[in-house]
Amino acid sequence: MTETRRLRGHTDTATCCIASRDRPGLVATSAEDGCVCLFDMRCKDVKFVMDACNEPISSLCFNSGNENIIYVSAGNDVKCFDVHMLADNSWKPLERYNYNKEEINQVTCNSKSSFLAAADDGGEIKIIDIRQKRISKTLRSGHTSICSSVQFIPWRPWEVITGGLDSKLITWDFSKGRPLKIVDFGLPDMRSGSNAGQCLNPAFVHSIKVPDVDMLDKLGKLCVVARGDGVIDVIDMESELTAMKPKSSSKSHKGTRSVSKGSDGGVPDDNGNKWLHLDYSLGGHTAAVSCVAFSLFGERGRFLVSGGNDKLVKVWDCSKCLDSWQIGDNNELLHLNINLSKKVNWLCTTPAESDNLVICDTTKVVKVYTIS
Repeated sequence: MTETRRLRGHTDTATCCIASRDRPGLVATSAEDGCVCLFDMRCKDVKFVMDACNEPISSLCFNSGNENIIYVSAGNDVKCFDVHMLADNSWKPLERYNYNKEEINQVTCNSKSSFLAAADDGGEIKIIDIRQKRISKTLRSGHTSICSSVQFIPWRPWEVITGGLDSKLITWDFSKGRPLKIVDFGLPDMRSGSNAGQCLNPAFVHSIKVPDVDMLDKLGKLCVVARGDGVIDVIDMESELTAMKPKSSSKSHKGTRSVSKGSDGGVPDDNGNKWLHLDYSLGGHTAAVSCVAFSLFGERGRFLVSGGNDKLVKVWDCSKCLDSWQIGDNNELLHLNINLSKKVNWLCTTPAESDNLVICDTTKVVKVYTIS
């Protein structure tokens, strides 16, 4: 695997990248320089450079129903821009949401383009009603440390999943503002299957990802968790949430339940819950995993792509991962290994046949690779 091109436009470390699903080849990147760059992979040079903020940008996302609209988080602000206005050199935001008290780590839009979620350093998640242009709910008292990642659950329209540096993965009902289920990766029994070669960092949750709506038929209702100890957990979230229902009455006053331990190797546990640990013993990462993403190219969702502080990007075969749940065979789950010279900050895939893996490392230059 060789690097195919470099995207230049930033003057400081690149922090995030997102790819358009509707327009293959359109990629937006952000950096600590406060700028958003738009690239068309058919062109050699950057298309637009938008001076969006006067502080580092932590996260980007498109409006799910209209990719001309892009949301940018910097500090404790979320700004909304129309990319059509960039042609006129107009960088004035359409909207600005200033509801978070602490620095935002990730902003994401739900599949119906009705809500934004912004996760911050205080462990809170602000749910913003896009259509009403107001705060809808604040999710608090779940995380005891930084909330690093948030994802809406497309098959459960009033629920989100969050991960934090308290090693917790929390499923929330944001219509009621309360947690439904808490998984604590810091518990001893959650680490009992770790391989001897696995790094000893805490199992902080750095990134989470759920499949897009058009991937659900193939992948099922999964959540992928990138952990600080180098492990990637692939969890059948629907079986986890379904399993808790019969016992919910015993602890319903708190709205939370502790997780039952998943089995190594992907075999269902006593409750029928299915977990798969992609760790060092399976060719996984040897340092913290910073980002995970499902592939948009070819058969969408066929691959899971992960990047980490070990300067490696790994491409996992999702179909074989799902098969391992059925037969317990963990061989050849790793499809491809890409060696880099720097740690990975973020990555994304594009729907194009080539130039389909975009990587932000700890430099100002964004790298592009082709996975065939």
